[in-house]
This record gives sequence, C-alpha cells and structure tokens, in this order.
Amino acid sequence: MYKLIHKNKNARLGEFHTVHGVVKTPVFMNVGTLAAIKGAVSSKDLEEINCQVELSNTYHLHLRPGDKTIKELGGLHKFMNWNKPILTDSGGFQVFSLAGLRKIKEEGVSFQSHIDGHRIFMGPEESMQIQSNLASTIAMAFDECVENPAPYEYVKQSCERTYRWLVRCKDEMQRLNSLPDTINKDQLLFGINQGGIFDDLRVWHMREIAKLDLPGYAIGGLAVGESHETMYHILDMVLPHAPEDKPRYLMGVGTPSNIIEAVYRGVDFFDCVMPSRNARHGFIFTRHGTLNMMNERHAKDLRPIDSECNCPTCRNYSRAYIRHLFKAGEMLAMRLCVIHNLYFYNELMERIREAISEDRFDKFREENVEKLAKRCD
Repeated sequence: MYKLIHKNKNARLGEFHTVHGVVKTPVFMNVGTLAAIKGAVSSKDLEEINCQVELSNTYHLHLRPGDKTIKELGGLHKFMNWNKPILTDSGGFQVFSLAGLRKIKEEGVSFQSHIDGHRIFMGPEESMQIQSNLASTIAMAFDECVENPAPYEYVKQSCERTYRWLVRCKDEMQRLNSLPDTINKDQLLFGINQGGIFDDLRVWHMREIAKLDLPGYAIGGLAVGESHETMYHILDMVLPHAPEDKPRYLMGVGTPSNIIEAVYRGVDFFDCVMPSRNARHGFIFTRHGTLNMMNERHAKDLRPIDSECNCPTCRNYSRAYIRHLFKAGEMLAMRLCVIHNLYFYNELMERIREAISEDRFDKFREENVEKLAKRCD
C-alpha cells in the first residue's frame, strides 16, 4: 500500500496506493467537511488545483444528509462527483468538542446533536458503520481527543481506552468489508496516536497501536492550543516509534511553516481548514509570506495575488478586483481566494516532494520556514 521511494534525512518521499488511486506523499488533504469546500469550490475545481485527497467528516455527514442516504446514492465519491481518494475523519474530534453535551463510557459516547439537540450514541462500531456507508477510501479510528493540558492520570486512562476502541474499530471494519452490500470493500483504517503532551504516554501508545499492523497511523490531539515547540517535540518523540513502512498523518496541521517542520521530522499526510477558512476572510498565503486583501494598499494594485502563482485566480484577476469584491460583499471574493490558497498548499507539497527527491530539503526548509510565516503588508 505505502511505498517509501526516497529519504532525505527524516523527510520521506513516498506513494500510497489505494483503490481510488495513488497518492504522492508528502500530501496536503483539502478539507470538505460536508462533502464540499466552504467558499463555493467544487470537486471539478479541486481537480484543477491539483488536489490529491479530499477530506470529509463522519459526524457532520451522519447528521445531514445522513450516511444511509449517501450509501443509497452510491457512496461519497458518487455523491460529490470525486474520483480520487477520500479520507473521512471518525467524528471523534467533533464529539469531544461538545464537552458540555456528551458522556463518555467504555462502549462509546452519548451526546447531543449541535443542530437540533437530539441524543446520539457513537462508539467504535458506529463510527466504522457510518464511514463504511460513506465508502471513503480511508476511515479514521474512533478515538478520544483530550484537551491540552489535561491531568496525566486522565490522559493515561484515555490512551488505554482509545487503544481498546482501535481494536474494536479494526474488527468491525474487517466485518463490514466482508459484507455483500458494502460499497468499498477495500476501505482502509488508520489508527490515531494520543497521549496529550506526555512523552511516555505518546511513545507507549504508538508502540502499542503499531503492533496492530494497520495501513496507516495518525498523530492526533495536537494543534489544539499547545505551542509549536511542544508539537515539534512530541513529533520528535513519537515518530521514531511509528512504522517506517506505513504513512504518518499529522491531524489538523497547519501553517506552511508547520508542514515543512513536520515533513522534516518524517510526516507524510496533513490536513487543515486554515487555507480555506483564512481565504474566506481575505487572508492569503504566497511564496513571500501572507497578505491581507482587505488592506487599502491593494485598492489600485493590478498585480495578481502572487506573480509566481499559476492558479486560476492569479492567472485572471488582480488584487484590486479581489479587494473590491470583499468590500462589496460578493461571494466571488471568497471563492477566488479559497482557490488560490488551496492551490498554494497543493503546490507547496509538490515543491516539498521535489526538494526531497533532489536531497535539498534542508535548504528548502532553511529558505522557507521563516519567509512563509512573515506578513507582506
């Protein structure tokens, strides 16, 4: 499934083979929570901006339109007209963000819908069943994402329970993939490493879940308020214990600089709402740093957002026009900026892969980590 092609120190160039196509890694997955990228970006747009993997959310699609409805309609790929790989988040993060509305027990979690308040129960089996109905390429295990910081003893108990849940997820997926009416009988399961900010728990948990020989492994529970330095430290501790022959996925990360630093440590998969969310508010990523399209300085600027960018937005529209659209409240402003930011992220991953293949990733990191994080206006 995963083929490690080349290493430049810890940075890894690889290919992940799935039933829906080959993913070149490192890769950034574009987040379409409800089977759509917020900002009026379609699956056809995703093809044009070189998206390799689309990510959707189990919890949200279970609520609407309903995973059983999507199964009746032929699965998520057919529903949203997307032929490449799809990863579905298990819903765990969303469930545990409903802190005042949920109750955790060994069987799973009971909680209230954020839409209408009705009671829902979700455990490992239910999460796998929903994701099987969606027929995604990669399904994520149901886990508990604890807040940082949290007491050591609670995090330890949570890690142990998350491990037991992962075993149940694996067993249930094997059962579901064997059923005659399952749409994607080749659905893959990724386990999730937890352990808060405690080195010993992180390492113990990764060693234990690695024994289950899953198709991939994620590092969860980071990018939730801890410092970048803490996140990098956890990666330094955990990744040496992750299987070399399986992809590593850092969930919910992040800025371009975060991605480069994580690739440097050996991460292969990324996702984050940041590029699309920021774009909808006029906050733009470029090769020279970030821009705020609301600034007055862009009012008469006929240059594209980024003169080195070949995205549909930069090929056709000026900064002045895009700023005008924002000020006028036109939806097109969000669409054009989301397309640019997602193109930028996908192209960044191409540049990272090229740098690894040519054994110059250290230089790439040195030249870009600080530059991409700075404000240009």
